[in-house]
Amino acid sequence: MKILLIGAGGTIGQAAVQALGSRHEIVSAGRSSGQHRADLSQPDSLVALLEAVGPVDAIISTAGNLHFGPLTEMTAEQFKLGLQDKLLGQVQLALAGHRYLNDGGSITLTSGVLAIEPIRNGANATAVNAAIEGFVAAAAIELPRGIRINAVSPTLLTESLPTYGPFFPGFETVSSQRVGLAYQRSVEGAQTGRVYRVM
Repeated sequence: MKILLIGAGGTIGQAAVQALGSRHEIVSAGRSSGQHRADLSQPDSLVALLEAVGPVDAIISTAGNLHFGPLTEMTAEQFKLGLQDKLLGQVQLALAGHRYLNDGGSITLTSGVLAIEPIRNGANATAVNAAIEGFVAAAAIELPRGIRINAVSPTLLTESLPTYGPFFPGFETVSSQRVGLAYQRSVEGAQTGRVYRVM
């Protein structure tokens, strides 16, 4: 398979590469790394990326920014960061990307544990991740040509514990290898409209 992976340079993106790269051709893209440059928050950037890469068998997004901060101090502009970047960016990728997928191809988006397990300072992340999962469920019943769409929802990665651990008190972590398997399951499997929770 030829797989377009946006966000390949991040910890989760690298996990997906580890799980899929030995058997498939990975075309990497990101804001500042990868074979191609693309910005999820810019629709024209995504279309240019898809045009440059051409037909693919799978599209994976492990990218997207969020705002973390106290709800009582959060501004609409700060909240908009997650909406414009991680949510609408991935939605725009799916809306444009299905046209570049071969028949029977797949789209895999990334949500996160905060969709169902909120934390302090995480209202933006919870709203965005829950919306991504809702979009996947609805899109799955409309995509043509046997195209599938799923989301991977990881909890805190063990590798990210030093950086993000204080924000996730009492959460169990998972290895990046386990998260990578969820992307493999989405791409190589047969299901659609699923959220693969790695907890």
